[in-house]
Amino acid sequence: MTEGQSENPSLLGNRYQLQQTIGTGGMATVYLARDLMLERPVAIKLLKHDLSINPAFRKRFQQEARSAANLSHPNIVTVHDFGYHKGRLFIVMENVPGQNLKEIIRETGQFSIEEALTIIIQACAGIGYAHRAGLVHCDIKPHNILVTPDQRVKVTDFGIARALSSIQPDEHSDTVWGSPQYFSPEQASGLAPSPASDVYSLGVILYEMLTGRLPFESDDPAELAHMHREVMPVPPRQIVPTIPVELEQIILKVLSKEPSARYRTTDQFGRILETFLHHNGMPGEYPTNSQNEFRQNPSPIQQNPAIRPANNSMPAAMDESVNNENQVESTTGIDWITILLGLGMAISLGGLIPFWIYIWFSINGG
Repeated sequence: MTEGQSENPSLLGNRYQLQQTIGTGGMATVYLARDLMLERPVAIKLLKHDLSINPAFRKRFQQEARSAANLSHPNIVTVHDFGYHKGRLFIVMENVPGQNLKEIIRETGQFSIEEALTIIIQACAGIGYAHRAGLVHCDIKPHNILVTPDQRVKVTDFGIARALSSIQPDEHSDTVWGSPQYFSPEQASGLAPSPASDVYSLGVILYEMLTGRLPFESDDPAELAHMHREVMPVPPRQIVPTIPVELEQIILKVLSKEPSARYRTTDQFGRILETFLHHNGMPGEYPTNSQNEFRQNPSPIQQNPAIRPANNSMPAAMDESVNNENQVESTTGIDWITILLGLGMAISLGGLIPFWIYIWFSINGG
């Protein structure tokens, strides 16, 4: 324990031994800890006291933690447990080695196209899986995207932003909600987020990785909210002319002010980026293939038709690729059973023709 944190318990629930602080934020402190029962390292997010004592938040937090614990995906940080100890809520997660994406952005500045898309595609796979389970993250930002030394991407903090929505506006500060640089226009307007809101936030991150700067910057949260709602971002090619036109079109599409103008889910966004990589001769070697993610990782809850990808406009090559993918899926294999049944019916009907001719002549001849 560090100085000034002696009030924090060192043993949670008689099971988790806190070892060292690995991160702090406006609403919680993250510790490296040891699960004494299973004898393994874990990460524990210990929420601040003023949040933990709020009854509405505590109830919503428990609901969201249960939902997050049901998510099992290689690109999502696994939630092992949650609890309440001496007036503090906590959530127990897998310990992920590496850095969060914001730290890497600060160190790297501007990413290559392949490096940036490799990370975003993996994030799309994990978030898309959660969307199919009916969960919208609501707080996608580089701080919540972890990158391991072997370049595996894991998204964390599912459900926490949704739990915060149970708190009245006058009961929390801007620091609780985190940085507004990545909020979607509808979130900036106080409207309910959708899967397309997470797509927008990923678009902001991709813009930042490729250009080395955010699309909107201000020290005033209200001004940032206004920019997300009303101001068009500077096209990325005006900052980095080497960005391909097609990729710029994709980025500007996901940064559309209207949710219906974006790709509706991160699954669709990930497929578009993956296709772009392959069409431009980039190998795109990343641990998770998002094109097969829907088939290989069905969600724990049946997909909600309301969040299926929309067939709205997209760059021509990307549109053709998605259509071709659908055509391949719809034409694979021949339905021989249907063909044989059809032939059998035709033969049966053909055999009745002489019988009906005999009946007709019998009636008319009589």
